Amino acid sequence: MSYVRTLKRIRNNKTNYRKRKKVLIGRRNFITIKTSNEHVHCQLIKPSLKGDIVLSFSNSKELAKHGWKGSSNNLSASFLVGLLLGKKMLAKNINSAILYTGKTIFTSKVAACLKGVSTAGVEIPLSEDSLPDDDRINSTHVSKYATLLKKDKTLYEKKFSKLIKNDLDPEKYPEHFEEIKNKILSSNFN
Repeated sequence: MSYVRTLKRIRNNKTNYRKRKKVLIGRRNFITIKTSNEHVHCQLIKPSLKGDIVLSFSNSKELAKHGWKGSSNNLSASFLVGLLLGKKMLAKNINSAILYTGKTIFTSKVAACLKGVSTAGVEIPLSEDSLPDDDRINSTHVSKYATLLKKDKTLYEKKFSKLIKNDLDPEKYPEHFEEIKNKILSSNFN
C-alpha cells in the first residue's frame, strides 16, 4: 500500500482546486464574499499563477462612514457592501466580474451582496430567482415586527437595543436604508 500525499489546503477544507482551476483558466476578475458573525467582507480579485491580487475591497465597517446605523451583518448591510464594491469597481474602470465561492456556500447574504454589485452597474452573471426580494433587503419586515412589538415596551427595547443605542428608530429602518443607498450611489470613489 502506498501513501497518497494530499495538499494541506485540501486537508483543511480551504480550497476547491477544480473551481480554482476554472477561475484561473477563465482569466476573469472574481468577487469573493465572506460573512462572519459581525461583518460582511467583499473583495474583487484578479487571478494570477503567482498569487491573487486584490484590486478592491469593501466591508460592513465602511458603512459607518456613510452614516449607517443598522446591523452590520444582515441582508441590508450585505447589499450596501456590494453596492460599495460595485461603485469602487466602476471608479477603477472594471465593469465585469464573476462570483467565486470556493468552499463557502451560496447564502442569501451572498446573494444580497451580488445584487448590490449588480445595482451599482457591474455586469455579473446571476439568476434573478436566486436573489432576495427588495422587501427583505430594505428590512421592511423589521419595521413591521417593530410596530407589532411596540405594545410591549420591555421586549421592544430588548430586541432592538442596538438600534435604539445607535439612535435609529426600528420602524424607520427601510427609510434609513434608502437614505444610505442613495448616499452611496451619489458618492464619487475616484
